[in-house]
Amino acid sequence: MAPLGDSAGIVVEEADLEYEEEILRNPYTVKCWWRYIEHKRKRPRAERNLVFERALKELPGSYKLWYHYLRERRAQVHLKSPTDGAVEALNNTYERALVFMHKMPRVWLDYLALLVAQGWITRARHTFDRCLRALPITQHGRVWPAYLDFVRQHAAVPEMAVRVFRRYLKLEPTHCEEYVHFLLSVGRYDEAARQLADAVNREGFVSVEGKSRHKMWVELCELMSRHADEVTSLRVDAIIRGGIEHFSDMVGKLWCALADYYIRRGHFEKAHDIYDEAVQTVKTVRDFSQVFEAYAQFEESTINALMEKAAAMSLDGEGEGGGGGGGGGLDDPDTLLNMRIARYEHLMDRRPLLLSSVLLRQNPHNVMEWQKRVKLYADAGDVGRVIATYTEALKTVDPQAASGKLQDLWVEFAKFYEAAGQVAEARQILQRATKVPFRRVDDLAELWCEFAELELRQKCFSRALEVMQTATHIPPTSRRAAYHDDKAPVQARVYKSLKLWSFYVDLEESLGTFASTKAVYERIFELRIATPQMVVNFGTFLEEHNYFEEAFRAYE
Repeated sequence: MAPLGDSAGIVVEEADLEYEEEILRNPYTVKCWWRYIEHKRKRPRAERNLVFERALKELPGSYKLWYHYLRERRAQVHLKSPTDGAVEALNNTYERALVFMHKMPRVWLDYLALLVAQGWITRARHTFDRCLRALPITQHGRVWPAYLDFVRQHAAVPEMAVRVFRRYLKLEPTHCEEYVHFLLSVGRYDEAARQLADAVNREGFVSVEGKSRHKMWVELCELMSRHADEVTSLRVDAIIRGGIEHFSDMVGKLWCALADYYIRRGHFEKAHDIYDEAVQTVKTVRDFSQVFEAYAQFEESTINALMEKAAAMSLDGEGEGGGGGGGGGLDDPDTLLNMRIARYEHLMDRRPLLLSSVLLRQNPHNVMEWQKRVKLYADAGDVGRVIATYTEALKTVDPQAASGKLQDLWVEFAKFYEAAGQVAEARQILQRATKVPFRRVDDLAELWCEFAELELRQKCFSRALEVMQTATHIPPTSRRAAYHDDKAPVQARVYKSLKLWSFYVDLEESLGTFASTKAVYERIFELRIATPQMVVNFGTFLEEHNYFEEAFRAYE
Protein backbone atom coordinates (compact mmCIF):
# COMPACT_ATOMS: atom_id res chain seq x y z
CA MET A 1 0.00 0.00 0.00
CA ALA A 2 1.21 3.49 -0.77
CA PRO A 3 1.92 5.72 2.28
CA LEU A 4 -0.16 8.81 3.16
CA GLY A 5 0.61 11.69 0.83
CA ASP A 6 2.21 9.50 -1.83
CA SER A 7 0.86 10.08 -5.35
CA ALA A 8 1.57 6.58 -6.55
CA GLY A 9 -2.09 5.64 -6.04
CA ILE A 10 -4.21 3.64 -3.68
CA VAL A 11 -3.57 -0.02 -3.09
CA VAL A 12 -6.78 -1.93 -2.45
CA GLU A 13 -6.64 -5.42 -1.01
CA GLU A 14 -9.13 -8.13 -1.82
CA ALA A 15 -10.86 -7.79 1.58
CA ASP A 16 -11.41 -4.08 0.88
CA LEU A 17 -13.25 -4.55 -2.43
CA GLU A 18 -16.64 -4.91 -0.76
CA TYR A 19 -16.26 -1.58 1.06
CA GLU A 20 -14.75 0.17 -1.95
CA GLU A 21 -17.70 -0.84 -4.10
CA GLU A 22 -20.12 0.37 -1.41
CA ILE A 23 -18.53 3.84 -1.19
CA LEU A 24 -18.46 4.06 -4.97
CA ARG A 25 -22.19 3.48 -4.99
CA ASN A 26 -22.83 5.80 -1.96
CA PRO A 27 -19.94 8.27 -1.73
CA TYR A 28 -21.98 10.77 0.37
CA THR A 29 -23.20 8.35 3.03
CA VAL A 30 -21.38 8.53 6.38
CA LYS A 31 -22.37 4.99 7.35
CA CYS A 32 -20.60 3.51 4.36
CA TRP A 33 -17.39 5.35 5.08
CA TRP A 34 -17.63 4.56 8.80
CA ARG A 35 -17.95 0.80 8.09
CA TYR A 36 -14.88 1.02 5.88
CA ILE A 37 -12.96 2.85 8.64
CA GLU A 38 -14.04 0.25 11.21
CA HIS A 39 -12.83 -2.45 8.80
CA LYS A 40 -9.40 -0.75 8.75
CA ARG A 41 -9.21 -0.58 12.56
CA LYS A 42 -6.11 -2.84 12.80
CA ARG A 43 -4.36 -1.53 9.68
CA PRO A 44 -1.35 0.81 9.82
CA ARG A 45 -2.05 4.40 10.77
CA ALA A 46 -1.08 5.77 7.38
CA GLU A 47 -3.64 3.55 5.68
CA ARG A 48 -6.38 4.60 8.10
CA ASN A 49 -5.47 8.26 7.69
CA LEU A 50 -5.81 7.89 3.93
CA VAL A 51 -9.31 6.48 4.28
CA PHE A 52 -10.26 9.36 6.62
CA GLU A 53 -8.87 11.86 4.12
CA ARG A 54 -10.84 10.29 1.26
CA ALA A 55 -14.02 10.30 3.38
CA LEU A 56 -13.57 13.94 4.42
CA LYS A 57 -12.97 14.95 0.82
CA GLU A 58 -16.43 13.66 -0.01
CA LEU A 59 -18.07 14.68 3.30
CA PRO A 60 -16.19 17.74 4.63
CA GLY A 61 -19.17 18.75 6.80
CA SER A 62 -19.30 15.54 8.87
CA TYR A 63 -18.57 16.29 12.51
CA LYS A 64 -18.30 12.58 13.33
CA LEU A 65 -15.60 11.96 10.77
CA TRP A 66 -13.57 15.04 11.70
CA TYR A 67 -13.83 14.36 15.43
CA HIS A 68 -12.56 10.77 15.22
CA TYR A 69 -9.93 11.60 12.62
CA LEU A 70 -8.49 14.40 14.75
CA ARG A 71 -8.56 12.22 17.85
CA GLU A 72 -6.56 9.51 16.07
CA ARG A 73 -4.09 12.05 14.75
CA ARG A 74 -3.58 13.42 18.28
CA ALA A 75 -2.89 9.92 19.60
CA GLN A 76 -0.35 9.40 16.81
CA VAL A 77 1.76 12.45 17.85
CA HIS A 78 1.49 11.83 21.59
CA LEU A 79 4.80 12.48 23.40
CA LYS A 80 6.40 13.93 20.25
CA SER A 81 8.30 17.22 20.34
CA PRO A 82 6.35 20.34 19.30
CA THR A 83 9.01 20.92 16.63
CA ASP A 84 8.30 17.54 15.02
CA GLY A 85 6.84 17.75 11.51
CA ALA A 86 3.97 15.41 12.44
CA VAL A 87 2.83 17.84 15.16
CA GLU A 88 2.78 20.74 12.72
CA ALA A 89 0.90 18.54 10.23
CA LEU A 90 -1.71 17.91 12.95
CA ASN A 91 -2.01 21.67 13.52
CA ASN A 92 -2.61 22.14 9.80
CA THR A 93 -5.25 19.40 9.89
CA TYR A 94 -7.05 21.27 12.68
CA GLU A 95 -6.95 24.43 10.62
CA ARG A 96 -8.51 22.54 7.68
CA ALA A 97 -11.17 21.10 9.98
CA LEU A 98 -12.08 24.54 11.34
CA VAL A 99 -12.92 25.72 7.86
CA PHE A 100 -16.01 23.54 8.11
CA MET A 101 -16.28 22.97 11.90
CA HIS A 102 -15.89 26.61 13.07
CA LYS A 103 -19.23 26.44 14.94
CA MET A 104 -18.24 23.34 16.90
CA PRO A 105 -16.77 24.30 20.32
CA ARG A 106 -15.35 20.81 20.93
CA VAL A 107 -13.05 21.06 17.92
CA TRP A 108 -11.89 24.52 19.01
CA LEU A 109 -11.24 23.41 22.58
CA ASP A 110 -9.22 20.36 21.50
CA TYR A 111 -7.15 22.49 19.11
CA LEU A 112 -6.57 25.14 21.80
CA ALA A 113 -5.49 22.51 24.34
CA LEU A 114 -3.07 21.15 21.74
CA LEU A 115 -1.53 24.58 21.09
CA VAL A 116 -1.27 25.37 24.80
CA ALA A 117 0.49 22.04 25.40
CA GLN A 118 2.94 22.84 22.58
CA GLY A 119 3.83 26.17 24.24
CA TRP A 120 2.87 28.47 21.31
CA ILE A 121 1.76 31.49 23.38
CA THR A 122 1.02 34.05 20.68
CA ARG A 123 -0.45 31.47 18.32
CA ALA A 124 -2.68 30.10 21.09
CA ARG A 125 -3.82 33.60 22.05
CA HIS A 126 -4.74 34.41 18.46
CA THR A 127 -6.59 31.10 18.17
CA PHE A 128 -8.54 31.82 21.37
CA ASP A 129 -9.56 35.16 19.89
CA ARG A 130 -10.60 33.51 16.60
CA CYS A 131 -12.61 30.95 18.58
CA LEU A 132 -14.53 33.66 20.46
CA ARG A 133 -15.26 35.48 17.23
CA ALA A 134 -16.45 32.32 15.47
CA LEU A 135 -18.66 30.83 18.18
CA PRO A 136 -22.01 32.34 19.20
CA ILE A 137 -22.11 34.20 22.51
CA THR A 138 -24.04 31.35 24.14
CA GLN A 139 -20.98 29.07 23.67
CA HIS A 140 -18.44 31.49 25.12
CA GLY A 141 -18.94 30.12 28.61
CA ARG A 142 -17.13 26.95 27.50
CA VAL A 143 -14.15 28.82 26.09
CA TRP A 144 -13.42 31.46 28.73
CA PRO A 145 -12.35 29.08 31.55
CA ALA A 146 -9.70 27.58 29.28
CA TYR A 147 -8.62 31.05 28.09
CA LEU A 148 -8.27 32.32 31.68
CA ASP A 149 -6.32 29.22 32.73
CA PHE A 150 -4.01 29.84 29.77
CA VAL A 151 -3.25 33.45 30.73
CA ARG A 152 -2.74 32.48 34.37
CA GLN A 153 -0.14 29.93 33.30
CA HIS A 154 1.74 32.73 31.56
CA ALA A 155 1.53 35.33 34.33
CA ALA A 156 5.08 36.35 33.39
CA VAL A 157 3.34 38.38 30.67
CA PRO A 158 0.84 40.20 32.93
CA GLU A 159 -0.27 42.74 30.33
CA MET A 160 -1.72 39.97 28.16
CA ALA A 161 -3.65 38.54 31.13
CA VAL A 162 -4.91 41.97 32.19
CA ARG A 163 -6.34 42.68 28.74
CA VAL A 164 -7.93 39.25 28.52
CA PHE A 165 -9.52 39.62 31.97
CA ARG A 166 -10.89 43.05 31.07
CA ARG A 167 -12.59 41.55 28.03
CA TYR A 168 -13.96 38.71 30.16
CA LEU A 169 -15.44 41.13 32.71
CA LYS A 170 -17.46 42.80 29.96
CA LEU A 171 -19.22 39.45 29.54
CA GLU A 172 -19.25 38.44 33.25
CA PRO A 173 -18.91 41.60 35.40
CA THR A 174 -19.78 39.68 38.57
CA HIS A 175 -16.56 37.63 38.29
CA CYS A 176 -14.33 40.57 39.15
CA GLU A 177 -13.05 38.79 42.27
CA GLU A 178 -11.29 36.25 40.05
CA TYR A 179 -9.57 39.16 38.31
CA VAL A 180 -8.66 40.72 41.67
CA HIS A 181 -6.99 37.48 42.85
CA PHE A 182 -4.91 37.41 39.68
CA LEU A 183 -3.91 41.07 40.04
CA LEU A 184 -2.78 40.47 43.60
CA SER A 185 -0.72 37.48 42.49
CA VAL A 186 1.17 39.58 39.90
CA GLY A 187 1.56 42.63 42.14
CA ARG A 188 -0.84 44.99 40.36
CA TYR A 189 -2.33 46.39 43.55
CA ASP A 190 -3.64 49.65 42.13
CA GLU A 191 -5.78 47.90 39.53
CA ALA A 192 -6.95 45.37 42.14
CA ALA A 193 -8.01 48.18 44.48
CA ARG A 194 -9.93 49.89 41.66
CA GLN A 195 -11.78 46.68 40.84
CA LEU A 196 -12.68 46.06 44.49
CA ALA A 197 -13.84 49.66 44.91
CA ASP A 198 -16.00 49.37 41.78
CA ALA A 199 -17.56 46.14 43.06
CA VAL A 200 -18.28 47.59 46.50
CA ASN A 201 -19.91 50.71 45.05
CA ARG A 202 -21.94 48.83 42.43
CA GLU A 203 -25.61 48.57 43.36
CA GLY A 204 -26.92 45.02 43.42
CA PHE A 205 -23.48 43.41 43.19
CA VAL A 206 -23.48 39.80 44.42
CA SER A 207 -20.20 38.07 45.13
CA VAL A 208 -19.76 34.73 43.35
CA GLU A 209 -17.52 33.67 46.25
CA GLY A 210 -20.28 34.37 48.77
CA LYS A 211 -18.57 37.37 50.37
CA SER A 212 -20.63 40.11 51.94
CA ARG A 213 -20.24 43.75 50.95
CA HIS A 214 -18.86 44.37 54.42
CA LYS A 215 -16.09 41.78 53.99
CA MET A 216 -15.14 43.12 50.56
CA TRP A 217 -14.93 46.63 52.00
CA VAL A 218 -12.58 45.41 54.74
CA GLU A 219 -10.42 43.64 52.13
CA LEU A 220 -10.27 46.87 50.13
CA CYS A 221 -9.17 48.88 53.17
CA GLU A 222 -6.51 46.32 54.10
CA LEU A 223 -5.23 46.25 50.51
CA MET A 224 -4.93 50.03 50.37
CA SER A 225 -3.19 50.25 53.75
CA ARG A 226 -0.70 47.43 53.10
CA HIS A 227 0.27 48.68 49.65
CA ALA A 228 0.10 52.41 50.23
CA ASP A 229 2.83 53.28 47.72
CA GLU A 230 1.32 51.22 44.89
CA VAL A 231 -2.33 52.32 45.29
CA THR A 232 -2.38 55.83 43.81
CA SER A 233 -5.61 56.11 41.83
CA LEU A 234 -8.02 56.05 44.81
CA ARG A 235 -8.75 58.51 47.62
CA VAL A 236 -7.68 56.13 50.36
CA ASP A 237 -8.37 58.45 53.29
CA ALA A 238 -11.94 59.20 52.17
CA ILE A 239 -12.71 55.53 51.42
CA ILE A 240 -11.52 54.23 54.80
CA ARG A 241 -13.31 57.02 56.66
CA GLY A 242 -16.47 56.10 54.76
CA GLY A 243 -16.04 52.54 55.99
CA ILE A 244 -15.63 53.79 59.56
CA GLU A 245 -18.99 55.58 59.30
CA HIS A 246 -20.83 52.65 57.73
CA PHE A 247 -19.43 49.58 59.56
CA SER A 248 -19.64 50.09 63.31
CA ASP A 249 -18.24 46.63 64.13
CA MET A 250 -14.96 47.30 62.28
CA VAL A 251 -14.20 50.82 63.49
CA GLY A 252 -11.02 49.94 65.39
CA LYS A 253 -9.61 47.83 62.58
CA LEU A 254 -10.33 50.49 59.96
CA TRP A 255 -8.72 53.25 62.06
CA CYS A 256 -5.59 51.10 62.36
CA ALA A 257 -5.66 50.47 58.61
CA LEU A 258 -5.83 54.22 57.91
CA ALA A 259 -2.92 54.94 60.25
CA ASP A 260 -0.94 52.06 58.74
CA TYR A 261 -1.49 53.57 55.30
CA TYR A 262 0.20 56.83 56.32
CA ILE A 263 2.97 54.95 58.15
CA ARG A 264 3.84 52.99 55.00
CA ARG A 265 3.92 56.22 53.04
CA GLY A 266 6.33 57.72 55.57
CA HIS A 267 3.89 60.34 56.93
CA PHE A 268 4.52 59.58 60.60
CA GLU A 269 3.08 62.80 62.02
CA LYS A 270 -0.11 62.27 60.04
CA ALA A 271 -0.30 58.71 61.39
CA HIS A 272 0.10 60.10 64.92
CA ASP A 273 -2.79 62.49 64.29
CA ILE A 274 -4.93 59.63 62.97
CA TYR A 275 -4.27 57.49 66.06
CA ASP A 276 -4.99 60.46 68.33
CA GLU A 277 -8.27 61.15 66.52
CA ALA A 278 -9.21 57.48 66.73
CA VAL A 279 -8.75 57.10 70.49
CA GLN A 280 -10.89 60.20 71.00
CA THR A 281 -13.76 59.09 68.74
CA VAL A 282 -14.20 55.30 69.11
CA LYS A 283 -17.26 54.27 71.11
CA THR A 284 -16.49 50.74 72.31
CA VAL A 285 -13.84 49.37 74.65
CA ARG A 286 -12.89 46.71 72.10
CA ASP A 287 -12.16 49.31 69.40
CA PHE A 288 -10.32 51.49 71.90
CA SER A 289 -8.10 48.61 73.04
CA GLN A 290 -7.29 47.72 69.44
CA VAL A 291 -6.42 51.29 68.45
CA PHE A 292 -4.56 52.13 71.64
CA GLU A 293 -2.38 49.02 71.39
CA ALA A 294 -1.47 49.87 67.79
CA TYR A 295 -0.85 53.50 68.82
CA ALA A 296 1.51 52.43 71.62
CA GLN A 297 3.38 50.04 69.33
CA PHE A 298 3.77 52.82 66.76
CA GLU A 299 5.25 55.17 69.37
CA GLU A 300 7.56 52.44 70.71
CA SER A 301 8.84 51.58 67.23
CA THR A 302 9.48 55.28 66.55
CA ILE A 303 11.45 55.61 69.80
CA ASN A 304 13.49 52.49 69.01
CA ALA A 305 14.31 53.81 65.54
CA LEU A 306 15.43 57.16 66.97
CA MET A 307 17.53 55.42 69.64
CA GLU A 308 19.28 53.34 66.99
CA LYS A 309 19.87 56.45 64.89
CA ALA A 310 21.27 58.36 67.88
CA ALA A 311 23.56 55.44 68.76
CA ALA A 312 24.83 55.22 65.19
CA MET A 313 25.53 58.96 65.08
CA SER A 314 27.39 58.83 68.39
CA LEU A 315 29.59 56.03 67.06
CA ASP A 316 30.27 58.02 63.89
CA GLY A 317 31.13 61.07 66.03
CA GLU A 318 33.63 59.06 68.09
CA GLY A 319 35.21 57.71 64.94
CA GLU A 320 35.66 61.22 63.58
CA GLY A 321 37.31 62.53 66.73
CA GLY A 322 34.31 63.27 68.92
CA GLY A 323 33.37 66.44 67.10
CA GLY A 324 29.75 65.43 66.61
CA GLY A 325 26.72 66.62 68.46
CA GLY A 326 23.88 68.67 67.13
CA GLY A 327 22.98 72.15 68.09
CA GLY A 328 20.07 70.98 70.21
CA GLY A 329 17.50 72.02 67.61
CA LEU A 330 14.38 70.14 66.59
CA ASP A 331 16.35 68.16 64.00
CA ASP A 332 18.79 66.91 66.62
CA PRO A 333 18.21 63.14 67.18
CA ASP A 334 18.54 63.50 70.97
CA THR A 335 15.95 66.28 71.03
CA LEU A 336 13.58 64.28 68.85
CA LEU A 337 14.11 61.23 71.04
CA ASN A 338 13.29 63.15 74.22
CA MET A 339 10.17 64.60 72.59
CA ARG A 340 9.01 61.15 71.50
CA ILE A 341 9.61 59.65 74.94
CA ALA A 342 7.67 62.49 76.56
CA ARG A 343 4.84 61.97 74.08
CA TYR A 344 4.77 58.24 74.80
CA GLU A 345 4.69 58.79 78.57
CA HIS A 346 1.91 61.33 78.15
CA LEU A 347 -0.05 58.79 76.10
CA MET A 348 0.31 56.14 78.80
CA ASP A 349 -0.76 58.64 81.48
CA ARG A 350 -3.85 59.58 79.46
CA ARG A 351 -5.05 56.01 79.01
CA PRO A 352 -7.48 55.93 81.99
CA LEU A 353 -9.01 59.25 80.90
CA LEU A 354 -9.29 58.14 77.28
CA LEU A 355 -10.95 54.89 78.34
CA SER A 356 -13.33 56.88 80.54
CA SER A 357 -14.21 59.06 77.54
CA VAL A 358 -14.98 55.94 75.50
CA LEU A 359 -17.35 54.61 78.15
CA LEU A 360 -19.08 58.00 78.43
CA ARG A 361 -19.49 58.23 74.66
CA GLN A 362 -21.05 54.79 74.84
CA ASN A 363 -23.43 55.85 77.63
CA PRO A 364 -23.29 59.54 78.61
CA HIS A 365 -25.86 58.94 81.39
CA ASN A 366 -23.61 56.59 83.38
CA VAL A 367 -23.27 58.35 86.75
CA MET A 368 -20.67 55.95 88.13
CA GLU A 369 -18.40 56.55 85.16
CA TRP A 370 -18.65 60.32 85.64
CA GLN A 371 -17.67 59.81 89.28
CA LYS A 372 -14.63 57.75 88.22
CA ARG A 373 -13.63 60.48 85.78
CA VAL A 374 -13.84 63.11 88.51
CA LYS A 375 -11.65 60.95 90.75
CA LEU A 376 -9.02 60.67 88.01
CA TYR A 377 -8.74 64.45 87.79
CA ALA A 378 -8.86 64.80 91.58
CA ASP A 379 -5.97 62.33 91.99
CA ALA A 380 -3.99 64.36 89.47
CA GLY A 381 -4.73 67.53 91.48
CA ASP A 382 -6.39 69.31 88.55
CA VAL A 383 -9.07 71.39 90.31
CA GLY A 384 -10.20 73.15 87.15
CA ARG A 385 -10.81 69.85 85.38
CA VAL A 386 -12.72 68.50 88.37
CA ILE A 387 -15.13 71.47 88.32
CA ALA A 388 -15.47 71.30 84.53
CA THR A 389 -16.20 67.55 84.69
CA TYR A 390 -18.86 67.97 87.37
CA THR A 391 -20.47 70.78 85.37
CA GLU A 392 -20.41 68.78 82.13
CA ALA A 393 -21.79 65.69 83.87
CA LEU A 394 -24.72 67.52 85.42
CA LYS A 395 -25.57 69.10 82.06
CA THR A 396 -25.25 65.82 80.18
CA VAL A 397 -26.94 63.23 82.37
CA ASP A 398 -30.66 62.92 81.79
CA PRO A 399 -32.33 62.30 85.19
CA GLN A 400 -34.86 59.93 83.61
CA ALA A 401 -32.20 57.90 81.76
CA ALA A 402 -29.46 57.99 84.40
CA SER A 403 -27.86 54.71 85.43
CA GLY A 404 -26.75 55.14 89.02
CA LYS A 405 -27.57 57.70 91.70
CA LEU A 406 -27.65 61.13 90.09
CA GLN A 407 -28.21 62.78 93.47
CA ASP A 408 -24.78 61.50 94.58
CA LEU A 409 -23.19 63.51 91.77
CA TRP A 410 -24.85 66.72 92.99
CA VAL A 411 -23.92 65.99 96.60
CA GLU A 412 -20.28 65.23 95.76
CA PHE A 413 -20.07 68.44 93.74
CA ALA A 414 -21.35 70.40 96.73
CA LYS A 415 -18.96 68.61 99.08
CA PHE A 416 -16.08 69.49 96.76
CA TYR A 417 -16.84 73.20 97.24
CA GLU A 418 -17.46 72.65 100.94
CA ALA A 419 -14.02 71.07 101.32
CA ALA A 420 -12.54 74.10 99.60
CA GLY A 421 -14.24 76.40 102.12
CA GLN A 422 -16.78 77.78 99.64
CA VAL A 423 -19.95 76.89 101.52
CA ALA A 424 -22.10 79.47 99.75
CA GLU A 425 -21.38 77.84 96.39
CA ALA A 426 -22.13 74.42 97.88
CA ARG A 427 -25.53 75.70 99.08
CA GLN A 428 -26.28 77.09 95.61
CA ILE A 429 -25.46 73.73 94.02
CA LEU A 430 -27.76 71.82 96.35
CA GLN A 431 -30.49 74.45 95.91
CA ARG A 432 -30.31 73.90 92.14
CA ALA A 433 -30.33 70.14 92.67
CA THR A 434 -33.67 70.26 94.50
CA LYS A 435 -35.32 71.43 91.25
CA VAL A 436 -33.99 68.51 89.17
CA PRO A 437 -36.76 66.15 87.95
CA PHE A 438 -35.37 62.96 89.50
CA ARG A 439 -36.80 59.61 88.55
CA ARG A 440 -37.69 58.51 92.11
CA VAL A 441 -38.98 60.40 95.13
CA ASP A 442 -36.34 58.83 97.38
CA ASP A 443 -33.61 60.43 95.24
CA LEU A 444 -34.93 63.92 95.98
CA ALA A 445 -35.53 63.04 99.64
CA GLU A 446 -31.95 61.85 99.99
CA LEU A 447 -30.75 65.11 98.45
CA TRP A 448 -32.71 67.20 100.96
CA CYS A 449 -31.24 65.16 103.79
CA GLU A 450 -27.73 65.77 102.46
CA PHE A 451 -28.54 69.48 102.23
CA ALA A 452 -29.50 69.49 105.92
CA GLU A 453 -26.37 67.53 106.86
CA LEU A 454 -24.29 70.19 105.10
CA GLU A 455 -25.77 72.80 107.41
CA LEU A 456 -25.19 70.56 110.42
CA ARG A 457 -21.52 70.18 109.50
CA GLN A 458 -21.29 73.97 109.36
CA LYS A 459 -22.94 74.20 112.83
CA CYS A 460 -25.83 76.13 111.28
CA PHE A 461 -28.58 74.27 113.17
CA SER A 462 -31.32 76.77 112.47
CA ARG A 463 -30.52 76.60 108.74
CA ALA A 464 -30.72 72.80 108.89
CA LEU A 465 -34.21 73.00 110.39
CA GLU A 466 -35.23 75.56 107.77
CA VAL A 467 -34.03 73.25 105.02
CA MET A 468 -36.13 70.39 106.36
CA GLN A 469 -39.15 72.66 106.80
CA THR A 470 -38.82 73.65 103.14
CA ALA A 471 -38.40 70.06 102.06
CA THR A 472 -41.48 68.83 103.98
CA HIS A 473 -43.69 71.73 103.07
CA ILE A 474 -47.08 70.38 102.07
CA PRO A 475 -48.07 71.93 98.70
CA PRO A 476 -51.56 73.31 98.06
CA THR A 477 -54.29 70.81 97.32
CA SER A 478 -54.26 71.66 93.60
CA ARG A 479 -50.55 70.75 93.33
CA ARG A 480 -50.54 67.63 95.46
CA ALA A 481 -50.01 64.24 93.83
CA ALA A 482 -50.19 60.67 95.01
CA TYR A 483 -46.88 59.29 96.18
CA HIS A 484 -46.84 56.55 93.53
CA ASP A 485 -48.07 58.75 90.66
CA ASP A 486 -45.10 58.45 88.27
CA LYS A 487 -46.55 61.08 85.92
CA ALA A 488 -46.27 63.82 88.54
CA PRO A 489 -42.88 65.45 89.26
CA VAL A 490 -41.08 64.25 92.37
CA GLN A 491 -41.23 67.79 93.86
CA ALA A 492 -45.03 67.40 94.12
CA ARG A 493 -44.75 64.02 95.86
CA VAL A 494 -41.73 64.36 98.15
CA TYR A 495 -43.86 65.73 101.04
CA LYS A 496 -44.98 62.12 101.65
CA SER A 497 -41.47 60.68 101.76
CA LEU A 498 -41.02 58.61 104.91
CA LYS A 499 -37.24 58.97 104.68
CA LEU A 500 -37.56 62.76 104.69
CA TRP A 501 -39.95 62.88 107.67
CA SER A 502 -37.86 60.39 109.66
CA PHE A 503 -34.79 62.57 109.25
CA TYR A 504 -36.78 65.71 110.06
CA VAL A 505 -38.25 64.30 113.26
CA ASP A 506 -34.83 63.08 114.43
CA LEU A 507 -33.47 66.55 113.76
CA GLU A 508 -36.28 68.18 115.72
CA GLU A 509 -35.78 65.82 118.66
CA SER A 510 -32.11 66.77 118.75
CA LEU A 511 -32.30 70.51 118.01
CA GLY A 512 -35.93 71.64 118.32
CA THR A 513 -38.33 72.24 121.15
CA PHE A 514 -40.99 69.95 122.56
CA ALA A 515 -43.70 71.84 120.70
CA SER A 516 -41.94 71.79 117.33
CA THR A 517 -41.13 68.10 117.64
CA LYS A 518 -44.67 67.27 118.63
CA ALA A 519 -45.96 69.30 115.66
CA VAL A 520 -43.80 67.29 113.27
CA TYR A 521 -45.10 64.02 114.69
CA GLU A 522 -48.67 65.23 114.37
CA ARG A 523 -48.13 66.22 110.71
CA ILE A 524 -46.78 62.72 110.06
CA PHE A 525 -49.97 61.28 111.57
CA GLU A 526 -52.08 63.64 109.49
CA LEU A 527 -50.39 62.47 106.30
CA ARG A 528 -51.00 58.85 107.39
CA ILE A 529 -47.45 57.75 106.66
CA ALA A 530 -46.47 56.82 110.20
CA THR A 531 -44.91 53.41 110.78
CA PRO A 532 -45.26 51.34 113.99
CA GLN A 533 -41.74 52.37 114.96
CA MET A 534 -42.70 56.03 114.61
CA VAL A 535 -45.71 55.48 116.83
CA VAL A 536 -43.52 53.89 119.50
CA ASN A 537 -40.99 56.73 119.19
CA PHE A 538 -43.74 59.34 119.56
CA GLY A 539 -45.17 57.59 122.61
CA THR A 540 -41.75 57.32 124.19
CA PHE A 541 -41.06 60.98 123.45
CA LEU A 542 -44.30 62.04 125.17
CA GLU A 543 -43.68 59.79 128.18
CA GLU A 544 -40.21 61.28 128.63
CA HIS A 545 -41.86 64.69 128.90
CA ASN A 546 -44.58 63.36 131.28
CA TYR A 547 -47.43 63.66 128.79
CA PHE A 548 -48.88 60.27 129.61
CA GLU A 549 -52.44 60.90 128.45
CA GLU A 550 -51.28 62.15 125.07
CA ALA A 551 -48.94 59.17 124.80
CA PHE A 552 -51.91 56.88 125.45
CA ARG A 553 -53.94 58.63 122.76
CA ALA A 554 -51.00 58.27 120.35
CA TYR A 555 -50.93 54.54 120.97
CA GLU A 556 -54.70 54.36 120.49
